[in-house]
Amino acid sequence: MSSSLEQPQTVELDLGLDEDESIETLRRKTAAKLKAPLQAIAELEVLKRSVDARRGRVRIRYLLAINPEERPPLGGDDLQVVRGGQRVIIVGAGPAGLFCAYELARRGIASIIIERGKKVQPRRVDLKGLTKGGVVNADSNYCFGEGGAGTYSDGKLYTRAHKRGDVRDVIEVLVKCGAPERILSDARPHIGSNKLPKVVTAMRESLEAVGVDFRFEARVVGIDRAGGKACGVRLQGGETIAGDAVVVATGHSARDVFTMLLEAGVSVESKGFALGVRIEHPQPLINGIQYGRAAGHSKLPAASYRLVQDVAGRGVFSFCMCPGGWIVPASTETGELVVNGMSLSRRDSPFANSGLVVSVEPEDWQSQGLEGVLGGVELQRRIEAAAWQAGGGGLVAPAVRATDFANKRASSSLPATSYVPGIVPGDIEAVLNAGGLRLSERVRQALLAFDKKMRGYLSAEAVLVGVESRTSAPVRVPRDRESLESVSMARLYPCGEGAGYAGGIVSAAMDGVRVGRALTQALSRPQHLHKGPMPTGPS
Repeated sequence: MSSSLEQPQTVELDLGLDEDESIETLRRKTAAKLKAPLQAIAELEVLKRSVDARRGRVRIRYLLAINPEERPPLGGDDLQVVRGGQRVIIVGAGPAGLFCAYELARRGIASIIIERGKKVQPRRVDLKGLTKGGVVNADSNYCFGEGGAGTYSDGKLYTRAHKRGDVRDVIEVLVKCGAPERILSDARPHIGSNKLPKVVTAMRESLEAVGVDFRFEARVVGIDRAGGKACGVRLQGGETIAGDAVVVATGHSARDVFTMLLEAGVSVESKGFALGVRIEHPQPLINGIQYGRAAGHSKLPAASYRLVQDVAGRGVFSFCMCPGGWIVPASTETGELVVNGMSLSRRDSPFANSGLVVSVEPEDWQSQGLEGVLGGVELQRRIEAAAWQAGGGGLVAPAVRATDFANKRASSSLPATSYVPGIVPGDIEAVLNAGGLRLSERVRQALLAFDKKMRGYLSAEAVLVGVESRTSAPVRVPRDRESLESVSMARLYPCGEGAGYAGGIVSAAMDGVRVGRALTQALSRPQHLHKGPMPTGPS
């Protein structure tokens, strides 16, 4: 064997679309690239596979590990039986809450997860009520329920937050719970809203099997404390659940939780977020722009894009881009219209959609008289209410052709859409400006700039659908950098998107793991052992 291959190493390979991608072909090409004998490549592991469409030449790019070292078992440490002893209360069964419980169970620490929404299967009924009947269930919708907002809103697993934790660990746990193994090597891993619910269910069942408790359709309305420390929660209806610590992992749309924390004396601060519209194109149009003459090749997935432009000191960017996807109603309250995007695992819808959103900061809405910690929430409410009214009530959405919007004119007709409740010509400009920030002009300038980066992006076939306003929480719950506890209440652990520490499934899951590890250290101290009564009622 060549001495250069005695130690594990990596290599990159580029293949044409019509080249064979079998492992034997990859071995031969690797040996040829390294000028090494074929027998020196005893084993190859695909670390990453991606499509590279830059510079007008579409290639399949591989990152390969040569003769890799043996990996630990998939999914890391096994879960331990956790019945009895200390118990952590986790509010929210999204990725942050689930992965926090998972990390605790790895260390043998019990938890109870309290979720206002329903399990994934009965949740489907309420989603159908949204799309077919325009009925908003405030506790069970695209944002609330088992698995959180990501369960039925696409299941995209790519993140740029690699410094926040171990991305591979999160992906491996999902595979262990039934996600397809290809997500371990896909450059932009994605499960799909048709498959992720089964993965979430399997994760819950694995936790239940070792003694983790779950309470669904239970809304937390208060935090109990003793001696300045969180020691339990109060449920709607009066039940009290006691524990050794409380993790708040309720997602970006749990506005009542922001108010609850303020009323409990917990420090909460405003933070920037982004809002705007969804833009939808025919998927073949995006494929043609991105892939050129290679568009339509059987190896190529539905094309995606990522765009950003600075306009007057604020970023305008694509968000949660869904190739081969659908626009869905993501409202959590009647009288307010919110849209989001999702796609199935096959990504075979004839449409491509993405958020087209503008960054806003506290000083922006404060300039319009929206003061206080929840000023950003009020800005969301005003724009969402304007969208509801512009659509004529219900969940029908106001919309405008992209070319008409760019030319400051109304649309007399609209193209086909994936949005099932339907769209009507509406004054998107007025909707975006309902908060007084003149967001429409920033969106307009970004559209013109994006068309220069992707010729054909600004098209009469493209439609702007309003509004996309739940990109992240407009607040942050400050926590200690080391302990991850709230800076104003001991044993209270803000976690995930709703606390301002994540922005997607994977980053929320990683934050849940971080909090779980911080709790493991904290609860190892004897003074943290819970002395009070255990939860009352069924658990």
